[in-house]
Amino acid sequence: MPMMGYDMPGMGVGAIKEVRTFTDLGLKEAKDLVEKAPTVLKTGVSKEEAEKIIEKMKEIGAKVVME
Repeated sequence: MPMMGYDMPGMGVGAIKEVRTFTDLGLKEAKDLVEKAPTVLKTGVSKEEAEKIIEKMKEIGAKVVME
């Protein structure tokens, strides 16, 4: 499930916080992941879990797709 980027300037902080809620990443690792978008956020998740993650990320302005 790649994150393609985000719309609003300064939204990166929200994206970092949200990424940390569904990964085991620390602050620096989550920040690095968000800043190198487009990048894969998480792999090996069920369709239902992926849809929940996508919905949450889109609420904060991130562009996320399911592959």
